[in-house]
Amino acid sequence: MKSALRASDPREDIITHLGEMRAFARSLTRNAVSADDLVQDTIEKAWRGFHTFRPGTNLRAWLFTILRNTHYTNLRKTKGAKIVPVEPLAEELVGHPGGDTYIAMIDFERALGMLPVEQREALVLIGASGLSYEDAAQTCGVSIGTIKSRVNRGRTRLAALLGRQGDDMG
Repeated sequence: MKSALRASDPREDIITHLGEMRAFARSLTRNAVSADDLVQDTIEKAWRGFHTFRPGTNLRAWLFTILRNTHYTNLRKTKGAKIVPVEPLAEELVGHPGGDTYIAMIDFERALGMLPVEQREALVLIGASGLSYEDAAQTCGVSIGTIKSRVNRGRTRLAALLGRQGDDMG
């Protein structure tokens, strides 16, 4: 007889990370449709490879690692392919055109897009996705010091692009 107190299957928890995965994918691909495709590919790979996931470890970091690796694999496969244009953020996310919030978000999105991919990736993983420095370092396959450096340089560059002092960025 199976115990009623059986531990839940971590695969059931994937859905709780979909929003964060989509945001990270969007920061990498700079296109909503491509981001959705990337998240779908990631979920499929995670599902097939779930036997490699170690229960008790960070599922979100594991999923983000798969997503990141899938993105770079796709880039290598499509080298020289047509670049998909960057889409503006949805109006409902940033306010009405012409409003201060809308303009600030468009400025932020453009400035974020101007950062080197390593800095943008680090900022999104730490700032937007809420990963720890350790998990972000593991996701990117670098040391914690490297992630901290990328975040610091990214914040500094972002502040400069937005015409703010470094301590305004938080």
